[in-house]
Parts: sequence; C-alpha cells; structure tokens
Amino acid sequence: MAMRQLRVYTEPDLKVRSEFAAVEERADEGVRVTLGEILPLLADAVASNRTWLSDFADDEITISSDLHDVLQAYRHFRRPGA
Repeated sequence: MAMRQLRVYTEPDLKVRSEFAAVEERADEGVRVTLGEILPLLADAVASNRTWLSDFADDEITISSDLHDVLQAYRHFRRPGA
C-alpha cells in the first residue's frame, strides 16, 4: 500500500499575487461589448426566466443618449391605450 504524502498549501508568491490583482482591477473597469452581442443572450435569459438575472437587476449600465431616447419613445407608445 502506497503511503500518502501530506501537501502543505503556501500562498502564491508576490509576482503571482500582483498579476492576479491586476486582472481583478481590470475586471472592475468593465468590458465594452456591442448590444448585438448581448441582446440575444439577455432575451433568451428573460424568456427562460433565469434566476441569475435578478442578481444584476440593480446594476447600472451606460447606453448612448440616442438609444435612451428611442427606448423612452418605445416605452411611451407601447402603453396600453396609447
């Protein structure tokens, strides 16, 4: 029967930690994507009633002012009785 060897975990060295911190820092900056990339995925998630959507319900996003105007007009005209 082979004997098991105990392995002791040591924290990553300073270089690895600093690289990881740089990746985390970039993640906080956000990622730029086109609406065409994410819209089909979000539409599918809404149609499938995915629960993870609620995790992001309070997150703010930045959209262009012309898209905002179009969305506001769409909201106005899709009201019942409009």
